[in-house]
Amino acid sequence: MATNLNEKTVLVLGAYGFIGAAVVRALGADGIRVKGLVRSLKTAGRVLPGIEFVSADLRDFESTSDWLAILEDVDVVVNCAGALQDGGGDDLRAVHFTAIATLAQVCAGRGIAVVQVSAIGAEPDASTDFMRTKAEGDAALRASGVTLWCLKPGLVIGQSDYGGTALLRMLAAVPFVQPVAYPETPVQCVGMKDLCAVIAAAIRGDLAPGEYDLVEDTSHPLSQVLSTTRRWLGFPPARRTIPMPPLLTNAVAGLADLLGHLGWRSPLRSTAMAIMTQGVTGDAEPYRRATGRSLAGLEEIYNRLDSAREHRLTARMTLLMPIVVGVLSLFWLLSGVFGLTGLSQAAELLTNRGWSAGVAGSSVMFWSLVDIALGLAILWRPWAARICLAQAAIAAFYLVAATLLVPELWLDPLGPLVKVLPALMLSLIARPMLESR
Repeated sequence: MATNLNEKTVLVLGAYGFIGAAVVRALGADGIRVKGLVRSLKTAGRVLPGIEFVSADLRDFESTSDWLAILEDVDVVVNCAGALQDGGGDDLRAVHFTAIATLAQVCAGRGIAVVQVSAIGAEPDASTDFMRTKAEGDAALRASGVTLWCLKPGLVIGQSDYGGTALLRMLAAVPFVQPVAYPETPVQCVGMKDLCAVIAAAIRGDLAPGEYDLVEDTSHPLSQVLSTTRRWLGFPPARRTIPMPPLLTNAVAGLADLLGHLGWRSPLRSTAMAIMTQGVTGDAEPYRRATGRSLAGLEEIYNRLDSAREHRLTARMTLLMPIVVGVLSLFWLLSGVFGLTGLSQAAELLTNRGWSAGVAGSSVMFWSLVDIALGLAILWRPWAARICLAQAAIAAFYLVAATLLVPELWLDPLGPLVKVLPALMLSLIARPMLESR
């Protein structure tokens, strides 16, 4: 194993995630050779161009043999991989425990150190599967005897956003008022820069192995974290804070869970809500005692970050995205349903142009079913971005075909063709909004 820092090879699991991508960039800037284990090479290449990747899915790691080749020249593993909740292709036990338990055995046998990015509240008796499976992975690493840094960050705030940070910015983008669930919930934050610096210190040997809660010294009510986020983004202060009643919060979480089965990984799912009811707080003293310093507090974290127009735009688009997808789905579903219920009237436009009744009716029925299919397909998250392009293409086809066959529709007082134009543009706008990373 390499002893010089610049000779070490670090493997980052979950390399293009919110935390993983920041860790890869920070370690690379320190001159460390970094490899990333990722599920999608295409996404990895877009998020972290120029980085060496290993393509693998932690859900498939069931034995130590799955790790042998991957860990061949690795000195340190940094585990930034994780999933919030089962469903939508995620398997908590596989990612948090099974893969990590087998990793621990190989690392212990080869003398490979592990930096485990866990979570505050990861305990065997935790109320959520997320925390319990995280705790199982932590326990497997400890039991293996591997050289281990188990880091438990608070609410991570970085330059980019994902998960909890994306939720904060989305809520902060609500105009005029500030809706907030559990406004008095205590939260301790940690800056992404500090988190990456701690990981680098562990790899350098400047931090003793052990378990550390990475949190600021004091906690803040969630409402204060939101107002600080709102101010950092450059939005005007909310005129009123509106606490969301538990009944509404639970209903939103239940809907988000249902959408999770369609692949939508909303930060509003029940696991996230359950965590927020308990708060995000830890003990800053062990890290402060080990290093002689405290981590940056909420205000300092945001003062270190740049805020620009693109951050406000992203926050607003995140807020609007569920509405945009819902509107597009409804538009295409209703278009298809109205086509079927008004089939004879629609077919008459074509028979007046010399089409036979059978061909005209079949054409209207076919394209009505296409509309319904597009309205349903956009609700399936893995297809949504591509379906937006399909909707735009079909809308453009309708405009061209109608212009050639029934050009007088452009002059119809109800504007059936004119109304297709904003739908076409909305599909094109939704496409980049649906990029996951």
